[in-house]
Amino acid sequence: MSVFLELGQRPDEPGPPIQGQKTYPADVAARLAADAETIISRYPQGRSALLPLLHLVQSEDGYLTPAGLAFCAAALGLTEAEVTAVATFYSMYRRTPTGEYLVGVCTNTLCAIMGGDAILEALQEQLGVHAGETTDDGRVTLEPVECNAACDYAPVVMVNWEFYDNQTPSSARDLVDSLRDGQPPSPTRGAPLCTFKETARVLAGLRDSRTGGDQVGDATLAGLRVAHERGMEAPDPRATSSLEPAPDARDSTT
Repeated sequence: MSVFLELGQRPDEPGPPIQGQKTYPADVAARLAADAETIISRYPQGRSALLPLLHLVQSEDGYLTPAGLAFCAAALGLTEAEVTAVATFYSMYRRTPTGEYLVGVCTNTLCAIMGGDAILEALQEQLGVHAGETTDDGRVTLEPVECNAACDYAPVVMVNWEFYDNQTPSSARDLVDSLRDGQPPSPTRGAPLCTFKETARVLAGLRDSRTGGDQVGDATLAGLRVAHERGMEAPDPRATSSLEPAPDARDSTT
Protein backbone atom coordinates (compact mmCIF):
# COMPACT_ATOMS: atom_id res chain seq x y z
CA MET A 1 0.00 0.00 0.00
CA SER A 2 1.32 3.45 -0.88
CA VAL A 3 0.42 6.74 0.78
CA PHE A 4 0.56 10.08 -1.05
CA LEU A 5 1.28 13.17 1.04
CA GLU A 6 0.88 16.51 -0.67
CA LEU A 7 3.11 19.08 1.03
CA GLY A 8 2.37 22.79 0.98
CA GLN A 9 0.43 25.54 2.71
CA ARG A 10 -2.48 24.85 5.03
CA PRO A 11 -5.90 24.67 3.37
CA ASP A 12 -7.03 27.80 5.25
CA GLU A 13 -4.06 29.93 4.17
CA PRO A 14 -5.06 32.61 1.64
CA GLY A 15 -3.18 32.62 -1.65
CA PRO A 16 0.41 31.56 -2.20
CA PRO A 17 2.72 31.76 0.82
CA ILE A 18 4.61 34.80 -0.50
CA GLN A 19 3.48 37.08 -3.31
CA GLY A 20 4.06 40.58 -4.68
CA GLN A 21 6.92 42.41 -6.33
CA LYS A 22 10.10 40.51 -7.12
CA THR A 23 12.69 43.29 -6.76
CA TYR A 24 12.99 46.75 -5.25
CA PRO A 25 13.82 49.89 -7.22
CA ALA A 26 17.39 51.03 -6.66
CA ASP A 27 16.43 53.99 -4.44
CA VAL A 28 14.24 51.83 -2.19
CA ALA A 29 16.93 49.15 -1.90
CA ALA A 30 19.50 51.80 -0.94
CA ARG A 31 17.23 53.27 1.73
CA LEU A 32 16.47 49.87 3.19
CA ALA A 33 20.17 48.94 3.13
CA ALA A 34 21.00 51.97 5.30
CA ASP A 35 18.38 50.97 7.86
CA ALA A 36 19.48 47.34 7.70
CA GLU A 37 23.06 48.30 8.45
CA THR A 38 21.92 50.04 11.63
CA ILE A 39 19.91 47.00 12.71
CA ILE A 40 22.54 44.39 11.88
CA SER A 41 25.25 46.30 13.74
CA ARG A 42 23.48 45.56 17.03
CA TYR A 43 24.04 41.82 16.78
CA PRO A 44 27.31 39.89 17.21
CA GLN A 45 26.14 37.54 14.47
CA GLY A 46 24.41 39.14 11.53
CA ARG A 47 21.90 36.38 10.95
CA SER A 48 20.43 37.12 14.39
CA ALA A 49 18.98 40.29 12.84
CA LEU A 50 16.62 38.34 10.56
CA LEU A 51 13.45 38.95 12.59
CA PRO A 52 13.83 42.73 12.76
CA LEU A 53 14.85 42.84 9.09
CA LEU A 54 11.62 41.06 8.18
CA HIS A 55 9.74 43.81 10.04
CA LEU A 56 11.81 46.35 8.12
CA VAL A 57 10.80 45.05 4.68
CA GLN A 58 7.23 44.65 5.92
CA SER A 59 7.27 48.35 6.74
CA GLU A 60 8.04 49.01 3.08
CA ASP A 61 5.41 46.80 1.47
CA GLY A 62 2.82 46.29 4.21
CA TYR A 63 3.43 42.55 3.95
CA LEU A 64 6.23 40.20 2.95
CA THR A 65 7.10 40.02 -0.74
CA PRO A 66 9.69 38.09 -2.76
CA ALA A 67 11.61 41.38 -2.97
CA GLY A 68 11.66 41.69 0.81
CA LEU A 69 12.78 38.12 1.38
CA ALA A 70 15.51 38.44 -1.25
CA PHE A 71 16.70 41.66 0.40
CA CYS A 72 16.95 39.99 3.82
CA ALA A 73 18.78 37.00 2.36
CA ALA A 74 21.34 39.19 0.59
CA ALA A 75 21.85 41.43 3.64
CA LEU A 76 22.52 38.48 5.96
CA GLY A 77 24.23 36.02 3.65
CA LEU A 78 21.37 33.53 3.90
CA THR A 79 19.49 31.62 1.25
CA GLU A 80 16.01 32.73 0.34
CA ALA A 81 14.77 29.33 1.48
CA GLU A 82 16.22 29.95 4.96
CA VAL A 83 14.57 33.36 5.15
CA THR A 84 11.25 32.01 3.90
CA ALA A 85 11.30 29.21 6.49
CA VAL A 86 11.47 31.81 9.27
CA ALA A 87 9.10 34.30 7.65
CA THR A 88 6.32 31.76 7.21
CA PHE A 89 6.60 30.49 10.79
CA TYR A 90 5.51 33.66 12.62
CA SER A 91 2.02 35.09 12.28
CA MET A 92 3.11 38.72 12.74
CA TYR A 93 4.71 38.56 9.30
CA ARG A 94 1.91 39.16 6.85
CA ARG A 95 1.61 37.18 3.63
CA THR A 96 -1.12 39.28 2.02
CA PRO A 97 -1.50 43.07 1.68
CA THR A 98 -2.45 44.60 5.02
CA GLY A 99 -4.60 47.66 5.60
CA GLU A 100 -3.45 50.89 7.13
CA TYR A 101 -4.86 49.63 10.42
CA LEU A 102 -4.63 46.01 11.51
CA VAL A 103 -7.56 45.47 13.88
CA GLY A 104 -7.15 42.41 16.06
CA VAL A 105 -10.01 41.19 18.23
CA CYS A 106 -8.92 38.94 21.07
CA THR A 107 -11.02 35.77 21.04
CA ASN A 108 -8.99 33.85 23.60
CA THR A 109 -10.79 32.36 26.59
CA LEU A 110 -11.39 35.34 28.89
CA CYS A 111 -11.98 37.91 26.16
CA ALA A 112 -14.28 35.47 24.40
CA ILE A 113 -16.54 34.92 27.38
CA MET A 114 -16.52 38.67 28.09
CA GLY A 115 -17.76 39.41 24.57
CA GLY A 116 -14.81 39.06 22.19
CA ASP A 117 -16.63 36.70 19.84
CA ALA A 118 -19.58 39.07 19.66
CA ILE A 119 -17.23 41.97 18.89
CA LEU A 120 -15.58 40.08 16.04
CA GLU A 121 -18.97 39.17 14.58
CA ALA A 122 -20.14 42.78 14.86
CA LEU A 123 -17.03 44.11 13.12
CA GLN A 124 -17.32 41.62 10.28
CA GLU A 125 -20.84 42.91 9.68
CA GLN A 126 -19.86 46.56 10.10
CA LEU A 127 -16.85 46.36 7.76
CA GLY A 128 -18.40 43.97 5.25
CA VAL A 129 -15.42 41.60 5.41
CA HIS A 130 -14.63 38.27 7.00
CA ALA A 131 -11.82 37.86 9.52
CA GLY A 132 -8.53 37.84 7.64
CA GLU A 133 -9.76 40.23 4.95
CA THR A 134 -9.20 43.92 4.20
CA THR A 135 -11.81 46.58 3.43
CA ASP A 136 -12.03 47.81 -0.15
CA ASP A 137 -10.65 51.21 0.81
CA GLY A 138 -7.48 49.59 2.20
CA ARG A 139 -8.01 51.13 5.59
CA VAL A 140 -8.74 48.15 7.86
CA THR A 141 -7.64 44.54 8.00
CA LEU A 142 -9.64 42.52 10.51
CA GLU A 143 -8.41 39.40 12.28
CA PRO A 144 -8.97 37.39 15.47
CA VAL A 145 -5.92 37.25 17.70
CA GLU A 146 -4.79 35.11 20.57
CA CYS A 147 -4.18 36.42 24.10
CA ASN A 148 -2.78 39.96 24.16
CA ALA A 149 -1.71 39.73 27.81
CA ALA A 150 -4.40 42.24 28.73
CA CYS A 151 -6.91 39.99 30.48
CA ASP A 152 -7.49 42.63 33.16
CA TYR A 153 -9.13 44.80 30.48
CA ALA A 154 -11.12 42.13 28.64
CA PRO A 155 -12.47 42.22 26.05
CA VAL A 156 -9.60 43.89 24.23
CA VAL A 157 -9.20 45.09 20.66
CA MET A 158 -5.76 45.97 19.35
CA VAL A 159 -5.05 48.31 16.45
CA ASN A 160 -1.52 47.98 15.13
CA TRP A 161 -0.69 46.41 18.52
CA GLU A 162 -1.96 49.35 20.56
CA PHE A 163 -4.60 48.63 23.20
CA TYR A 164 -8.28 49.55 23.15
CA ASP A 165 -9.56 48.16 26.43
CA ASN A 166 -12.97 47.09 27.76
CA GLN A 167 -14.60 47.08 24.36
CA THR A 168 -18.20 46.34 23.43
CA PRO A 169 -19.69 45.65 20.00
CA SER A 170 -20.92 49.24 19.93
CA SER A 171 -17.62 50.86 20.93
CA ALA A 172 -15.71 48.61 18.53
CA ARG A 173 -17.97 49.70 15.66
CA ASP A 174 -17.30 53.33 16.55
CA LEU A 175 -13.57 52.55 16.63
CA VAL A 176 -13.38 51.11 13.12
CA ASP A 177 -15.65 53.85 11.75
CA SER A 178 -13.21 56.43 13.09
CA LEU A 179 -10.28 54.57 11.55
CA ARG A 180 -11.95 54.53 8.15
CA ASP A 181 -12.85 58.24 8.47
CA GLY A 182 -9.18 59.10 9.01
CA GLN A 183 -9.72 60.14 12.62
CA PRO A 184 -8.11 57.37 14.68
CA PRO A 185 -8.92 57.69 18.39
CA SER A 186 -6.16 57.54 20.97
CA PRO A 187 -5.46 54.11 22.45
CA THR A 188 -6.68 53.46 25.98
CA ARG A 189 -3.06 53.40 27.11
CA GLY A 190 0.32 53.44 25.47
CA ALA A 191 1.75 55.53 22.65
CA PRO A 192 -0.35 57.36 20.05
CA LEU A 193 -1.61 55.22 17.19
CA CYS A 194 0.43 55.03 14.00
CA THR A 195 -0.07 53.18 10.71
CA PHE A 196 0.71 49.51 10.20
CA LYS A 197 3.84 50.31 8.17
CA GLU A 198 5.06 52.75 10.82
CA THR A 199 4.45 50.10 13.47
CA ALA A 200 6.58 47.65 11.49
CA ARG A 201 9.49 50.11 11.56
CA VAL A 202 9.17 50.36 15.33
CA LEU A 203 9.18 46.56 15.61
CA ALA A 204 12.30 46.54 13.46
CA GLY A 205 14.01 48.48 16.22
CA LEU A 206 14.22 51.83 14.45
CA ARG A 207 13.64 55.14 16.18
CA ASP A 208 10.19 55.71 17.63
CA SER A 209 9.56 59.39 18.34
CA ARG A 210 6.19 58.80 20.01
CA THR A 211 5.76 59.35 23.72
CA GLY A 212 3.37 57.99 26.31
CA GLY A 213 4.16 54.30 26.04
CA ASP A 214 5.05 53.91 29.73
CA GLN A 215 1.51 54.12 31.12
CA VAL A 216 0.26 51.39 33.45
CA GLY A 217 -3.47 50.89 33.74
CA ASP A 218 -5.27 50.97 37.07
CA ALA A 219 -6.55 47.40 36.83
CA THR A 220 -3.03 46.08 36.29
CA LEU A 221 -1.97 47.45 39.68
CA ALA A 222 -4.99 46.17 41.63
CA GLY A 223 -3.17 43.14 43.01
CA LEU A 224 -0.19 45.25 44.06
CA ARG A 225 -2.47 47.67 45.94
CA VAL A 226 -4.10 44.82 47.85
CA ALA A 227 -0.69 43.40 48.72
CA HIS A 228 0.44 46.77 50.12
CA GLU A 229 -2.78 47.22 52.09
CA ARG A 230 -2.36 43.82 53.72
CA GLY A 231 1.37 44.09 54.31
CA MET A 232 2.09 41.23 51.94
CA GLU A 233 5.49 40.83 50.37
CA ALA A 234 7.47 38.17 48.59
CA PRO A 235 9.84 36.09 50.74
CA ASP A 236 13.48 37.05 50.73
CA PRO A 237 15.16 34.57 48.38
CA ARG A 238 18.35 34.88 50.44
CA ALA A 239 16.62 33.65 53.57
CA THR A 240 17.35 30.06 54.57
CA SER A 241 14.28 27.87 54.63
CA SER A 242 13.42 26.46 58.05
CA LEU A 243 12.15 23.28 56.46
CA GLU A 244 14.50 20.37 56.24
CA PRO A 245 14.74 18.78 52.80
CA ALA A 246 12.74 15.62 52.39
CA PRO A 247 14.84 12.49 52.66
CA ASP A 248 15.71 10.81 49.42
CA ALA A 249 13.94 7.46 49.27
CA ARG A 250 16.90 6.04 47.44
CA ASP A 251 19.12 6.67 50.48
CA SER A 252 16.79 4.96 52.94
CA THR A 253 17.59 1.52 54.30
CA THR A 254 15.16 -1.23 55.09
